[in-house]
Amino acid sequence: MRGGKPAARRLMEGETLLISITLEPGADSPIDATALSHLLRKHPGRLQTFELPVGNAHVFYPEYSPQRTTAVLLLEVDAIGLVRNKRFRGDNGVLDYYINDRPYTASSLLAVALGRVLRNAMTPTSEAYPELADTPLPLRLVVPVISTRGRDGHDLAERLFAPLGWTIEQRPIALDEMYPLWEDSRYSSLVLTGSAPLHVALRQLYVLLPVLDDSKHYWVSDDEAEKLVRQGEGWLPGHPERALISHRYLAHQKDLVAAADTRIAGESTASVESTTPLPPSPGASAGASVQPLRVQRAEAVLTALKDCGARQVVDVGSGSGALLRRMRKDGFFTRILGTDVSARSLEQAARVMNVDELADTDRARITLLHSSVLYRDERIAGFDAAVLMEVIEHIEPSRLSALEDSIFAGAAPANVIVTTPNSEYNHLYPALAHGGMRHDDHRFEWTRAEFTQWAEGVAERHGYGVEYRPVGETSLSSGAPTQMAIFRKAGA
Repeated sequence: MRGGKPAARRLMEGETLLISITLEPGADSPIDATALSHLLRKHPGRLQTFELPVGNAHVFYPEYSPQRTTAVLLLEVDAIGLVRNKRFRGDNGVLDYYINDRPYTASSLLAVALGRVLRNAMTPTSEAYPELADTPLPLRLVVPVISTRGRDGHDLAERLFAPLGWTIEQRPIALDEMYPLWEDSRYSSLVLTGSAPLHVALRQLYVLLPVLDDSKHYWVSDDEAEKLVRQGEGWLPGHPERALISHRYLAHQKDLVAAADTRIAGESTASVESTTPLPPSPGASAGASVQPLRVQRAEAVLTALKDCGARQVVDVGSGSGALLRRMRKDGFFTRILGTDVSARSLEQAARVMNVDELADTDRARITLLHSSVLYRDERIAGFDAAVLMEVIEHIEPSRLSALEDSIFAGAAPANVIVTTPNSEYNHLYPALAHGGMRHDDHRFEWTRAEFTQWAEGVAERHGYGVEYRPVGETSLSSGAPTQMAIFRKAGA
């Protein structure tokens, strides 16, 4: 963290990470440019400072008049604290080093500061200027340093912002101005000019700055998919680079990308069924929003666990912790174990749950283990229930017998909960090719009859009874998108 120089002076010297927003209506416009301060909800008469986990953010106005008003969001990054804090980890190794480009180039750090400090301005409301809150305004957005990381190179800003109506002025930054024959660096300055509602412009920056950099300083969990859908509302669905935006924003995690794209494209369970002549779900109110399927699935598993009275639970193939996070927040569960064959997924789960920052009592409830579902592991024995949520379809069919042996014969919990896609439902997804699977990593997807046949065989061989529950909005002809089996050991 720097000290001693006023923030405005450091801005002029070009030493800090910032965004400037200028409203200049023009001589013939009735708009007063000072309205920008009201739309941003930040007072123009003083420097305002906000403490963030990564440093300090400042908001100030270097120019303020009815003809032209400029607001600046400046972020001073605590580079040393960023590297030392275990909460912050990028996916490209930048934060492994104390000397890095994070304090200077626009990235997820600046996007998070934007979301925290200007959160209220990212909504289409204003008490002082309600007529301007959702009105296109002549704006000039300046980001002095952006990264042009990766093979997409220097044309990526054009591909991201031009389809949104922005005029782009991008200038490469010399590697060293003293040596003009050297090639340019991988950094550029970016100026966007155009007409857009302020809240839309801010939401576009919030999403696209991390996309330009293709890195995030924190672990990306399923919450990020929700965030992308929410901040991309109104401009992302029709963007020609939507696939690239989703992959980069969600750190190239296929499951999160699929979940976000399904909702962004209007291909969620609710919208798919709204295009078919099906009756509404029992008890559903008109216009009621439907939770994403992955959320419904996790909630259905929690309900099943409680119905079984299972307080001590092992989540086998826990991934990045979508179910673990929910169990951690629920005091019903007294002992929680997450296992996965991927060490990186376990690290992500630990970050998602902030394990290092939990109180001792909460930390004692949670254990994460590197383990394979295909081999017996005595460490997962002795639990009330084992959960395999969207796991079995990732296993080669020839190896399902090994999974059966490790879980139902080896660990042998009183209850086992298994969820898997229902392939009969796939035809209701318009973007899914006929006979295609929902994820590239799936080895199979079963019909309801095929799942029942497998489950009944497992139950009979190991002394369990089995109950089936649908998860998600149900089609009369195709069933629900996810099928669940709840195995209960006889006499338990």
